[in-house]
Amino acid sequence: MTNFEKISKRIDSYEKDMIELQGILTAIPALSPVNGGEGEVKKAEAIIEYLKGMNFSEILELNAPDESAPCGYRPNIIAIYKGKSSKKTIWIMTHMDIVPPGDLNMWETDPYKIEVKDGKIYGRGTEDNQQSLVSSIFGLKGFIDEGLLPEYDVGLVFVADEETGSQFGLGHILKEYKKFRPEDYILVPDSGNFDGSMIEVAEKSILWVQFTTKGKQCHASHPAKGINSFRAASHLVVKLDELYKIFPNINNLFAPPISTFEPTKKEGNVPNINTIPGKDIFCLDCRILPEYPLEDVIKTIKNMCNDIEKTFNVKIEMDFPNKEEAAPPTQADAPVVKAVSESIRSVYKVEPVPMGIGGGTVAALFRKAGFSAVCCSKHDELAHQPNEYCKIKNIIDEAKMFAHLMLQE
Repeated sequence: MTNFEKISKRIDSYEKDMIELQGILTAIPALSPVNGGEGEVKKAEAIIEYLKGMNFSEILELNAPDESAPCGYRPNIIAIYKGKSSKKTIWIMTHMDIVPPGDLNMWETDPYKIEVKDGKIYGRGTEDNQQSLVSSIFGLKGFIDEGLLPEYDVGLVFVADEETGSQFGLGHILKEYKKFRPEDYILVPDSGNFDGSMIEVAEKSILWVQFTTKGKQCHASHPAKGINSFRAASHLVVKLDELYKIFPNINNLFAPPISTFEPTKKEGNVPNINTIPGKDIFCLDCRILPEYPLEDVIKTIKNMCNDIEKTFNVKIEMDFPNKEEAAPPTQADAPVVKAVSESIRSVYKVEPVPMGIGGGTVAALFRKAGFSAVCCSKHDELAHQPNEYCKIKNIIDEAKMFAHLMLQE
């Protein structure tokens, strides 16, 4: 029996333990203060407690100060396990924070209490990003329990704040921790597809815009006495759809292969029906192909706002909760891409496909810092949806894929 076969068999035996850890983590709502939560500190404490018995040479806590969190900081964890050689480190980074469950009426289960049925674990965060978080731990645990060493050092990284910008997560780590090297393999399993074949090597630019339209509030029976901010904002929403025609390029590296401009969040304006609102707020999510500079898009949107202001006699303010130019891509022939591809072929029995995505991952921060990083995960793409689940088989398979990567010379 080969070492990989031994470890794979051992990983198969962890199914009950994997489900148990998913239950522990799901019961801790690690929501950012921006999303109405207390942050990730309790989840981090649970993870550290779980790691203590795994003979890591170092478990480092890098806390990012955050006054909005009740504890005053956002936690990040780096756990180093020594392999046969320290010439490189195999890094697997997952995030601890989750998004809110949304409309609870759309859930068939309690989002913060796992339910196991039909080979799936239901609960908020079970796929995004706890599936890969759990897999990274048990992929390494297979080596420990078999008395084997990975070919190189392994670093498991658990970050905060991925869902709301990474300022207190990887952004903080890259400022404080200087041990990442160009020769390292950096894997961020926070993007993938149903069979695990996708290797994400590039991302679009991200632009979130919040529009505040200001008019004049009045009684709805006398509209001439006011200026209806909601009407003006509604016309702006329709006008923004023209962005698809203004920035029409197609880049087949990405899925979808176009830039996207979608209205999303809408805040309440007035509490009663018979009042014309004097202020209206909505948001736009833009995922823009790298060939378009963000400033060109912003300039175009400002011109649209100017037209609406003149037509409806309103004032429109623009704020940018998230504004990220696309990072340089990881090259398709980079060593980390080749290594991960070999593990995908061996474990998932599919042909890997390097490609770009519209969603943002923390891998972009690594790329901007000059490190090659890839994303891949085998999942059903249920991130942020009601009734989120992960397949138990996917946790096991992903743990084996990580273990295979750790065995490569």
